[in-house]
Amino acid sequence: MTSSRRRRPTLDDVAEAVGVSRATVSNAYNRPDQLSAQLREQILRAAGELGYPGPNPTARSLATSRTGAIAFLLDSSLSAAFSDPALSITLDALAKTVEPTGNALLLLPGREAQEGPPASRVLAAQADIAVAYSLADGTPALEAVRARGLPLVVIDQPPLPDTARVGCDDRGGASLAARHLVELGHRRFGILAAPRLSAVTSPFHGTRERLAGYLGTLSAAGITDITITEAPWLSASTARAAATDLLTVSVRPTALLCMSDQLAFAAIAAAHRLGLRVPADVSIVGFDDTPQAVWSEPPLTTVRQDLAGKGRVAGELVMDLLAGEPVPPPVELPVSLAVRESTAAI
Repeated sequence: MTSSRRRRPTLDDVAEAVGVSRATVSNAYNRPDQLSAQLREQILRAAGELGYPGPNPTARSLATSRTGAIAFLLDSSLSAAFSDPALSITLDALAKTVEPTGNALLLLPGREAQEGPPASRVLAAQADIAVAYSLADGTPALEAVRARGLPLVVIDQPPLPDTARVGCDDRGGASLAARHLVELGHRRFGILAAPRLSAVTSPFHGTRERLAGYLGTLSAAGITDITITEAPWLSASTARAAATDLLTVSVRPTALLCMSDQLAFAAIAAAHRLGLRVPADVSIVGFDDTPQAVWSEPPLTTVRQDLAGKGRVAGELVMDLLAGEPVPPPVELPVSLAVRESTAAI
């Protein structure tokens, strides 16, 4: 009996159809920069006509000892993480930077307690390199990356030995925000802080740096009337509740410094619910300058950081390390203050 199953076309079949070598066809998929655009298009067209789907990724991984995957380590669950527009913008820019090289992102979410992904998941991940986004200091996930000997890029974390880093000037940005409000005449302040705040001992680098920037500038101005409240910035309801607590103390702050735009939006919503006018009754400043900042009511004064640039630099660092380049010095992106209508002189 004759089998009716059709033989799967191979890379050799494509090479024969086009009249080129097997290596040339392989380059069309794996090293497109080695071919002219016209020849690559001819090869891919012939492959499509033959029904050749491209090189087997598993076989290619075994041959090259590369998976083509970049492990992206998050501090929280995917649903929580992707409600943060700052992360979404950074991650999108990183993905666009590495995509032309054929690399893909493997997302490793953390737990609700913001402990980062389990070490066991990091140890088992099929990836060539890891990118850690704003993880807590000393998280087991980072130790797992070290144990595997993977190259590492960190975003918004303290510099680590033999690790590429990109971040922004968190402390300087917070100082800009506090100075702006001081210059407007404010003397009673509330700080709506990111999670796990314990004075300056927060395990999160960004939280420590932003708090230090706020407090340092206010202290230099002789201001001691400061109320600090912690709120999970990825939960709108709890952030509004924390902002409400700040705005209902016996001596209400006239200005709120918020560690993210998401916290600032929650503070504006809380103020409106309490019948307070922004900025006539309370001025509010955020941090990040996400797209919604322009469209909030009122438009939000906030610290602007280059979120897309951060992702792009992280992607470039990934590609450099994969290419065997040495670890460069840490990259710190500048910040500025975008003054809009949520702040006013007192």
